[in-house]
Amino acid sequence: MDFERKPLIGMVHLRPLPGSYLYDGDLDGVIEAALRDAKTIEKAGFDAVMVENFGDVPFPKYVDKTTVASFAAVAKAIRDEVSLPLGINVLRNDGIAAYSIAYAVKADFIRVNVLSGVAYTDQGVIEGIAHELARLRKLLPSKIQVFADVHVKHAVHFFDFEDAIRDTVERGLADAIVVSGKATGKPVDVERLALAKKVSPVPVIVGSGTTYDNIPELWRHADGFIVGTWIKRDGKVENEVSLERAERLVYLAKNLRH
Repeated sequence: MDFERKPLIGMVHLRPLPGSYLYDGDLDGVIEAALRDAKTIEKAGFDAVMVENFGDVPFPKYVDKTTVASFAAVAKAIRDEVSLPLGINVLRNDGIAAYSIAYAVKADFIRVNVLSGVAYTDQGVIEGIAHELARLRKLLPSKIQVFADVHVKHAVHFFDFEDAIRDTVERGLADAIVVSGKATGKPVDVERLALAKKVSPVPVIVGSGTTYDNIPELWRHADGFIVGTWIKRDGKVENEVSLERAERLVYLAKNLRH
């Protein structure tokens, strides 16, 4: 990932996959919707696309084999038809599944919500998986980068933020860190983002709440942006990606780069 240009990473939020509580029996429909959003993100001029099993509520801590297989099928379809760098995030915290899928479909990066430390979440207590993921990366060497959240959203944290950054990078071996707001679509705290940029030796990515209005302020403190909610029709996360909104954000980012 070229962080010098401060990339925009567009989110493809998957409909419920096979094995999840809300799955409607139509895997072809899941793939078609995902392809449509990924192609819109590409057409708008985004720098990368990331796929996430957003519809699989309530999330398990680690997914089953059915989810891995169906997620891989969707990701492969996107990989075959979209030329952008591809990322994988398997909720709630299955970095092993994410890396396995990424390796199989030749994706470029993964996101891990809790790489180091402990998070108190609606799925219960989630522990870091840095050791398990490092072992898998050793077994299956690749250029897949690991983007790791620090104080991930939808969770409560008791570790110091600065210490969590250092642990995630120095002991967890993250290639970049992700800083988010409290929940999906919620803006990041600018002071916390600035602190992360000051402390982190690796790129800092905004993981939630980036909008057309706040990206100029965030731009000074971030090396990249994962954007999902704002580029959806009417700015609602459950809707499809809007080409008009996505293009507006890309146009603004181009101006900010100059």
